Amino acid sequence: MIDKLDRDIIDTLLENADMPYTEVAKKLFVSSGTIHVRMKKLQDQLKVIRGSQLDIDYTKLGYDITAFIGIFLEKSSLYETVTEKLKTIPEIVSAHYTTGNYSIFARIVCKDTNHLRSILSDKVQNINGIQRTETFISLDESIDRPLRITKTDDD
Repeated sequence: MIDKLDRDIIDTLLENADMPYTEVAKKLFVSSGTIHVRMKKLQDQLKVIRGSQLDIDYTKLGYDITAFIGIFLEKSSLYETVTEKLKTIPEIVSAHYTTGNYSIFARIVCKDTNHLRSILSDKVQNINGIQRTETFISLDESIDRPLRITKTDDD
């Protein structure tokens, strides 16, 4: 089970994943050993924490376009095959199997519109099983945050 302390640890690390466990412990008024034990449980036993990642500002690396691709499949049974092919395209940073109009909704990061067009026409639209795509270019990302779990509806 996940208790309030586990949620507080996660919430604290969501604010700053680089925070040493000793600082987390001080902030939460527990021992650093407790934090180590709880983190080990959250990672190894419960698999709640699956690792960590860097938060990259892609625009500073020359990737100025973020877009979303709605992918229509010829048949829904092709989902896994198409997804495996999409995984080989490094610019596609996330993909979701969805309900509604699209079978797959993917996020792609590109250098510019020519790069985006090239990825779409030379790679994505050449994958067997994709019937067609619709692309939406993001003009601004106004919200990008983790889900805070310290306060739940059940509390």
